[in-house]
Amino acid sequence: MQRRNTTYLILAVLLLLAGGLVAKTLLSPRMSADVDPGVPIPPQFSYHFNLDSFDVHRDTLQPNQFLGDILAAQGVPYDQIDALAREAEEIFSVRRLRAGKPYALVKRKGTGLLDCFVYEPSATEFVRFHIYEEPCVEVIERDVEYCLTSSGGTITSSLWDAMEEIGHRHALIARMEDALAWTVSFYHVQKGDAFKLVYEQKYVDGVPVGVGDLLGAWFSSGGKEDYSIHFDGRAYSGFFDLEGRPMKRAFLKSPVRYAYISSRYSSRRFHPILKRYKGHYGTDYAAPYGAPIMAVADGTVTKAGYTGGNGNYVKIRHDETYETQYLHMSKFARGITPGRRVSQGEVIGYVGATGLATGPHVCFRFWKNGRQVDHLRENLPPPEPMPEADLPEFYQVRDAILPQIDDVAVPAYTDEPA
Repeated sequence: MQRRNTTYLILAVLLLLAGGLVAKTLLSPRMSADVDPGVPIPPQFSYHFNLDSFDVHRDTLQPNQFLGDILAAQGVPYDQIDALAREAEEIFSVRRLRAGKPYALVKRKGTGLLDCFVYEPSATEFVRFHIYEEPCVEVIERDVEYCLTSSGGTITSSLWDAMEEIGHRHALIARMEDALAWTVSFYHVQKGDAFKLVYEQKYVDGVPVGVGDLLGAWFSSGGKEDYSIHFDGRAYSGFFDLEGRPMKRAFLKSPVRYAYISSRYSSRRFHPILKRYKGHYGTDYAAPYGAPIMAVADGTVTKAGYTGGNGNYVKIRHDETYETQYLHMSKFARGITPGRRVSQGEVIGYVGATGLATGPHVCFRFWKNGRQVDHLRENLPPPEPMPEADLPEFYQVRDAILPQIDDVAVPAYTDEPA
């Protein structure tokens, strides 16, 4: 089943709502039907093999277990295994098989003859290594159904914990950050903050296998509410606020995900290593060692090197007005050298503790007209809304998604133990 685009999903939602269907999950991935006992039961299939003619034996690849070992144990000659491996090289190399992934042996009923080795690199595809008659390898995409789903939660400890508690995958957490990263400080969420999401849930044979697009998001913090609506138009694509202004700003709020501010910009701070007061003209984000550091805006790398105080650092010029700098990296990302053009969100290095640092973090510095400033206090202008001619199409999408967001109930925060 081909993936439906956002517009079709929205129209489907409108039709369902018009029909009076109320549910947290729309566009059900499977529909039940009464079985007529007079109708023959259709044959069952697995990996596209008719189970009336084949037996399927499932297992999991173990560490240091190789395709040749598995096939040889089934009596397949080594010259045939070699021919199959050579045939697979350009399609799906046997070197890509990984321990922990499921596989299956497909045998012909009544003979026990091995017909095919099946490997599942992901929940949405499988690879068939045909043993007989001529060696043949094919990658098959499974039919994926998309279900529009809504959910939400209230933060009692951390955003990550709140999302995990209601069963959200890490991919959905990242998508929410992508939708709101320019307006919400995810590194500084507080107890009592709340979120709501409308997104696609992917199913294979009725089993959830991941998330698709995030279509709408809402985040409430300190009495401030932020909405983000996904829109694919003729000339515009991405996330927009309720007035049609792009959510994407010139600068990200933070150069690292899932971090917290450990030290703020200050003209006089007691240095933990030098043991004296001096200016701290940056913002420290504490994060796990090796966490990716991102460029907060498009620009050109002007410096990528090492000093005793900064450790490994990168400096980027964004335009005639703004520059940014990232200190104490454990290492640079591949290809990050002076003169390299980088995009907003591109990984430029990894969190470390090089130079004068007591622990893993990135010291983020922000220049405006050659002077270091506190980026958290900068009032950068919002982006311009899309042209008037394109707004009606956007409003149609917004007005279909917004009721789904608003309909999500989130529990009120309380300090009292449950």
